[in-house]
Amino acid sequence: MSHVPFFCFCLTAELVMSSSLRILNRRLNCSQPMQGLDHCKISNCSDKRMVVPNDCSPTGPEWGENEHLEVGVDKHGHVPVLHVIWKLKSDASLFRLSGSEINIVDESTNQSICVQYLFRIYRQLTPNQSKWTLTLDEVEVEPGHTYVVSVFNLPEPESGDTDRIRKQITIPGCGDSRIRMAKLCQENGSLWDPHISTDVSVDRKHGMLALVVGFETARYSERYQVSLKSHNFYHSEIVSKENKTSLNVTLEFGLWELSQCELLLMIQPFFVRCQNDCWSKEKIINYCHYYPQRTLIIKATVGLLIFGFLVYLLWRALHKARVNTSLSADKEQFEGFQLQERKRVLIIYSLDHPLYRTVVLKLCAFLATKCGTEVVLDLLDSTRLGVLGSIQWLDWHREQIESSSDKILILCSPGVQAKWKAMCGDKQVYLREDARSPVGDMLTPALSLMVPHFIRSASFDKYIVAYFDDVCSEDDVPSPFNITVRYKIMKQFEELFFRILDTEKHQPGRVNHIEGLSADDYHQCPSGRALRDAIEAFQVYQLEHPQWFEDELLKGAELEVEEISEEIYENATTTTNLITYFAPDSTHQHCEDTRKGFSANFNTGLDTEQQRMRAYAEFSPLA
Repeated sequence: MSHVPFFCFCLTAELVMSSSLRILNRRLNCSQPMQGLDHCKISNCSDKRMVVPNDCSPTGPEWGENEHLEVGVDKHGHVPVLHVIWKLKSDASLFRLSGSEINIVDESTNQSICVQYLFRIYRQLTPNQSKWTLTLDEVEVEPGHTYVVSVFNLPEPESGDTDRIRKQITIPGCGDSRIRMAKLCQENGSLWDPHISTDVSVDRKHGMLALVVGFETARYSERYQVSLKSHNFYHSEIVSKENKTSLNVTLEFGLWELSQCELLLMIQPFFVRCQNDCWSKEKIINYCHYYPQRTLIIKATVGLLIFGFLVYLLWRALHKARVNTSLSADKEQFEGFQLQERKRVLIIYSLDHPLYRTVVLKLCAFLATKCGTEVVLDLLDSTRLGVLGSIQWLDWHREQIESSSDKILILCSPGVQAKWKAMCGDKQVYLREDARSPVGDMLTPALSLMVPHFIRSASFDKYIVAYFDDVCSEDDVPSPFNITVRYKIMKQFEELFFRILDTEKHQPGRVNHIEGLSADDYHQCPSGRALRDAIEAFQVYQLEHPQWFEDELLKGAELEVEEISEEIYENATTTTNLITYFAPDSTHQHCEDTRKGFSANFNTGLDTEQQRMRAYAEFSPLA
């Protein structure tokens, strides 16, 4: 590869230079002995540049090899220098090229240097068939500074910067091996290695300790501060070099001033560049084996007493923390509140989809294993449900919860909203998952039994309304439940669980918190991780099937009641039921369209037993 050497030059008064950004003092040399490069010369950027139309201008340059950093020499000594390399593209526009211009700007000081490299080229490639390569050599730079280098070819196109190439170059600090020999770095102490030595002696009679510190001096630092630090102890002395290559400093102090065995020894130089901000050299000294035996015993005893007191404070803190509202993520066992009895929750939901069914089951597992809650779910109690029947099973659990501090959790979903609207006069809803389930549709009878009790103020606090905000929305909540708080699972699961516990999260003087139940960390336990995976799987399915709920609805001939009844009868031995429920007539229950608002009249003058028997009769499965 052929280079057009730009042997970094001091362009007398013509080049724009500064003390921190300049070209080393060398004679300009733009000669090129190879055929094809003529009339080469270097000039400053004071001349007005020629601007030509874009189609008459040469193409822009390209970067060559990576910039090179090393140490150069000027009349003052070693300095860090930078070499910048760029190439000319070998296309036809090369013959319109009249030179290149390079600019270097120091971002720290805004100082700059600009050089024009003027020439004519009559061959696209060098004689050895390589691209023409140009260099700007030995530009003096400062460690730790960042420079912006830009290059463009002449004449300049009207479009301006379109064919200009730029890059940032950050010069490393004096710790870099390539430039630590530079005078500037040496004046900051880059080559100083003090080779610290110490000697400790103890005056047992007077209780004094003497520390002799020896170290080597540096060329560009005349003063040094030698200091010792420990707990509640500090001692220092400033010494002068006085043309010596090494110094010895003696520090004396009383043993009673020290409370710890370790001392931090620091030697702070004052180099001509960094002055009071120079790096200090440090060394740890352990002097306990120099102690008189009696002093050592006393200090060991004091240390043990302090350690024992700290252990006591730690025990007190841990003992107090036991009453805090926290959960153990490792054991998956509720340990926060001291409960007198285990809480029980009845889960009411709609079988919208097999993946949603999995989400509900994983939530039940999380409530049971992580939260220590007894969960009542139809799918987990199919034997008793088959003996009692759906209405009797639901009513029995409702009565048990009404007479205790337990709760009923209603999980809202598109199926819940659709079935509620069907009870209020919209078209009937039949889900495929209900047809597959051995217990059939449990939501419709649950709503008919529980909505009248829900709107009574006496039993209002027994019901908790929630929905999985990742796979459902607040629009899935039926209108009767809009009068209460709707919790988002898992975003607001901690608040929901406080409702189950009948405990306020915000109490006077403190805010209760249960670890492992927030949306950010509930999945750190096995049951929470399984719940998160189930939610994400259903969420992915919804994204791939936007009409998933409509696909789950039974359509066409499947909606014929007689055919469904016959199918149930023929498959009775398989315990697969599709149970159809009919909303009670207007004398028993009145619903207005949810678009107009919700109103209900569940009291027709019948006594409780009559209403219950009527509900049993109207919501019995077809046979």
